[in-house]
Amino acid sequence: MTSALASLKAGGGITAGAYSQYTSAYSSAQRSLKKLTGTRKTELASVLGNVQQIAAAGAFTPSRLPVLFLTLERNRQWWTTEPLLANGQRVSFPQSRLVWEYYAGQGLEIQWLGTFGEANSYYGRGENASLRQLLAEAIPLATERAGGIAWEYMIHFDGGSPPWTSGLSQGTALQVLARAWSRFHEPAYLTAAQQALGIFQTPPPEGVRVSTAAGAEYAEYTYAPQDRILNGFIQALVGLYDYTSITKDPLGLALFEAGDAEARLEVPHYDTGAWSLYDQFGESDLNYHELLTEFLLHLCERTRGGPPIRKANAAIAGDAIYCTTAEHFTSYLHTPPVVSLLSSKLPTSARAGVQVSLSKIATVSITVRRGSSTVWTNAATVEAGKPKLLWVTPSQTGSYSIAITAKDLAGNFATTSGTITLTKSAKTH
Repeated sequence: MTSALASLKAGGGITAGAYSQYTSAYSSAQRSLKKLTGTRKTELASVLGNVQQIAAAGAFTPSRLPVLFLTLERNRQWWTTEPLLANGQRVSFPQSRLVWEYYAGQGLEIQWLGTFGEANSYYGRGENASLRQLLAEAIPLATERAGGIAWEYMIHFDGGSPPWTSGLSQGTALQVLARAWSRFHEPAYLTAAQQALGIFQTPPPEGVRVSTAAGAEYAEYTYAPQDRILNGFIQALVGLYDYTSITKDPLGLALFEAGDAEARLEVPHYDTGAWSLYDQFGESDLNYHELLTEFLLHLCERTRGGPPIRKANAAIAGDAIYCTTAEHFTSYLHTPPVVSLLSSKLPTSARAGVQVSLSKIATVSITVRRGSSTVWTNAATVEAGKPKLLWVTPSQTGSYSIAITAKDLAGNFATTSGTITLTKSAKTH
């Protein structure tokens, strides 16, 4: 690691002062690590390991070092002096507006989506001094990437290795930088926003642009272009829309239109008729369902009533899809699941599956009775379709009554009942 820094200093990539600062931070973290035990040692060791891995991969670039070593120093500070945290807990440091999040086993990381979301809150509440301070901290921590700049995450996450970035957080950054420029007229905000467009022009793994026949999808993660996560894509479009409507930048318009053309094709496929899909593989949890609904409403409001940055005939189709889908997703929060029993016969003395038909992700509970006696209960959270719940069937043949309750993620519930016949035959349906 120190040799990588020495090479940068020798080549003029960093100054002697910066070299001294970074090597001192690294040495301090190593000394602190030797004094720690348990969780504190694990967390700081993980952050140190990420720094070493990035150096070994040849990814020590001058623009990446400020955020990388700030992360190391903040973790050294926290794990030597501050309390233990619950996974996912967010914290801040005195005299700073950056939002940090604890990822168990990975230490503290700047939560860029949370940070730029906080900046948007400052903008909305008119807290101008806080907004200025946050952006003054955030802009110098951007890394040169994809021909522009990006705010990178320095942790391993969901199969990805650091450093990586996100279309979701970058779209939110675009949004607040453009808003800040419109309020304060400071060129640095507009310049940063213009440079932040780079990842939307560049394919993974440097950028997030996945070209399609219709236009472009903007990936949630630079390391996972195959994952079509709709909430991140829609928020990236909201950010591009707001940036373009404020700055009138033709490049922003082109990027928005490419994404919008693809989104209008994709969005209907994420509506199951009872809930939303998170990606092409499974349903949203409650948080992501509500978040996606909110993002779709934002895009609906902009394309329907916001600044007309697009051709009128194209906007009509976008409006109908975004607004209607958001209405559907809102209604699903108040609609009970539909559940029915599919199994009618099962073998005795078997680890059998009671199959049900289910309209949306829910916690399904079964209670099996023989006469007035309860012989089996089970519950599991399962996705829509025809899932099975385990029943270790008894040896006695005959008819058993089944009571079923399905409670969806929003708390709506439905019940049904039926009977299943147990036979010695292995034949089931």
